[in-house]
Amino acid sequence: METIQHIIIDNTLKRIGEAQFTDYLCHAFCYDGYCTFERNGQAFRFEAGDCMIIARRGDLVLNLMESENFRVDVIYVTQKFIELSTPQSNYGMRGQLFLFQNPIMKLKPEQQEICRLNFEAVKRRLKQTEHHFRHDALMNAVECMIIDFFDFHAQLYPADKISSQQHQLMEEFMAMLERGDFRQNRDIGYYADKLCVTSKYLSEVCKKVSGLPAAFWITRYTSLDISRLLRDRSLSFTDISDMFGFSSLSHFSRYVQTNLGAKPSDFRE
Repeated sequence: METIQHIIIDNTLKRIGEAQFTDYLCHAFCYDGYCTFERNGQAFRFEAGDCMIIARRGDLVLNLMESENFRVDVIYVTQKFIELSTPQSNYGMRGQLFLFQNPIMKLKPEQQEICRLNFEAVKRRLKQTEHHFRHDALMNAVECMIIDFFDFHAQLYPADKISSQQHQLMEEFMAMLERGDFRQNRDIGYYADKLCVTSKYLSEVCKKVSGLPAAFWITRYTSLDISRLLRDRSLSFTDISDMFGFSSLSHFSRYVQTNLGAKPSDFRE
């Protein structure tokens, strides 16, 4: 098992539920054999040619069994590093909803080759310990991997396959977030009123469809947008604070520290 602060490379899924991986997202590509497991009350089979992403809570993966010829590459990446490497798209939010239902993507042959090359690129960059820009090179490799995951998922699971009333409500809620309503509205009541439901019902539907309440998604969109803007040195902290309607710069700083785990200035060091 190879490791760097934000990235861990492994060749088995047996450690996915260990405490050391609590803050990591698991990305796996199966070369041979298969493994079976249960998650969210469902049984899954992960086999050769499949890619799998467990977005959180690896401890919820139960009864995992690997075949004798199971061969896999596993890349664990911290949520913080994922956010820094995520391209300028909120597709990851939408994809995360689908992955909660089914973390496995059955790739076509050409997608399998792309996935294999991306995994090799991350591993190669991880080994370049003397590279003067190793962190940036790793970030670039992870970003390429994420972009291709987005593409795989968009091709395999088009959004128009969502048809139930609850999924539709979730889609409308996500659409409001994607257009940027969170910049001035971070209260669940605002979204519930616009969608003609109660705040409790909206949160219950979000929890059922995605496994997470409405408040999580509002904070997730807000934090991702703020983290990107903080890396733009042409914007002052006051500019960004004003964009999000914070009453004061100190309130903005507290929000960043609480939800991003760092001070605004840390993003520019």
